[in-house]
Amino acid sequence: MSLQIMTANRLLGGGVVYFGEDAEWTDHFSSAKAVEDKDGEALLLAEAEKAEANQIIVGPYLIKVGRNEAGLQPLSVKEGIRAKGPTVEYGHNTPANSSGSVSSGSVKE
Repeated sequence: MSLQIMTANRLLGGGVVYFGEDAEWTDHFSSAKAVEDKDGEALLLAEAEKAEANQIIVGPYLIKVGRNEAGLQPLSVKEGIRAKGPTVEYGHNTPANSSGSVSSGSVKE
């Protein structure tokens, strides 16, 4: 079985969260609890069900991850984007991780 973590969105605010090593929901991908067997998967699913019933999170699901010397790594482009945060700053016209050199036109305020 492959290495997996549990992800969801926080019900209040909608931010991406992960079930963490400390049994709490965290917005830090690197703090996610990784499992690689059916028992671990069942534990993550049970915790997600409980948190969803308590209206802490919404839409939980397991994702496959890898591990290297830098720690946990998302294996899909989608999860890589979710882990790094929004690609567009709220209220701005430039990508979130941009140095500001990319122009996407004028902004009318």
